[in-house]
Amino acid sequence: MQKIIHSASVHGTLTAPASKSYAQRAIAAALLAEGASELHHFDLCGDSVAALETARRLGARIYFNDRYYVIEGGLNPHSDTLNIGESGLAARLFAPIAALCTRPITLTGQGSILRRPFAAIEGPLMRLGVEVETSGGFLPVRIQGPIHGGEIWVDGSQGSQLLTGLLVALPLGEKDSVIQVHDLKSKPYIDMTIEVLKAFGVEVSHENYEQFYIPGGQTYTPTVYNIEGDWSGASCLMVAGAVAGEITIQNLNPNSLQADQALVYALERAGALVSSDGDTYYIKKKRLQAFEFDATDCPDLFPALVALAANCAGRTVLRGTNRLTHKESDRAKTLADVFGTLGIAVDLSQDNTMIVDGGTIRGGEVSSHNDHRIAMAAAVAGLTAEAPVTIDDPEAVSKSYPRFWEDFATILGGL
Repeated sequence: MQKIIHSASVHGTLTAPASKSYAQRAIAAALLAEGASELHHFDLCGDSVAALETARRLGARIYFNDRYYVIEGGLNPHSDTLNIGESGLAARLFAPIAALCTRPITLTGQGSILRRPFAAIEGPLMRLGVEVETSGGFLPVRIQGPIHGGEIWVDGSQGSQLLTGLLVALPLGEKDSVIQVHDLKSKPYIDMTIEVLKAFGVEVSHENYEQFYIPGGQTYTPTVYNIEGDWSGASCLMVAGAVAGEITIQNLNPNSLQADQALVYALERAGALVSSDGDTYYIKKKRLQAFEFDATDCPDLFPALVALAANCAGRTVLRGTNRLTHKESDRAKTLADVFGTLGIAVDLSQDNTMIVDGGTIRGGEVSSHNDHRIAMAAAVAGLTAEAPVTIDDPEAVSKSYPRFWEDFATILGGL
């Protein structure tokens, strides 16, 4: 399958998809709550479907009740195997949850997740009394609990997902736990985790994101939870407005803990017109200039940022590329390849840095590399290209934003 994007202006109003990061955390919390929780404003995407199925295999009863999802929790696994699809968060979120069980459980996945390293989970879980066996540091991984609690050390330099999984599982351990964390990246995602836990009646605390305290023996309380709009999902659409017209995006919490809300700062630095009214954001094209931005805590913004930088006069400097190696693709190299094919030079010669020379986007045929965010960024590039941009495997967007192409067609007036 291919999508062909022609040069065009954009205008219109869209509603941001639900945050899959919040959705997966809420699914896990609802699984661990004895009773029925309601998840409102829930959108199905590949990662969220995988989380729902994982929760179901771990004992939850799940059904759709006209307007929202109901999850009747209770950890009681009825399968020896959990398949988390291609979701890195689900893998690291549900592994510690599986470790709460006494029966052996194998966690596996598909596609790119099988090539992403998973060895970092072994040490912390083993020190908590869990038997863990990875496949040479990769999935599948065999886990047998129960998890007891205690004091452990976690390396946070490659991200916060493992810490999130531990924070979700350890409140149900029999003992109190202390987690010492070194060099934590993506701190806002931990704030999101703590926010969800609190909504389900669970408390954890920390000192400067370096030491986390988790009382054991806690109980998750069923609740009604509203999932807010996804800043990362909306990012390429917002950039589309900044480079090719104007767009209004609804359902974006201005007080969100999502790290990707930082896109607003990048758009303003580039010179786009950005205004807001409550949860509605309006973005309009103006003359754009190069900017500097540190995306260490929001690495999912890189594709949108490169699409923005490609349309800016001058040399844009983006920092935080060390966070991109183990995504759905080696995302820094993929962005350099895709935008290089389209005529935009992307320099990765400096450590942890990407330099993008804005200029003329030529057009051409590129692959999504089965990476949802690459497909979206290539679509934005096509809006201002001299010749059409053809995207191979555009269906990759289903991982996070299944209706992306429908929404993209809306702001174009139809493809």
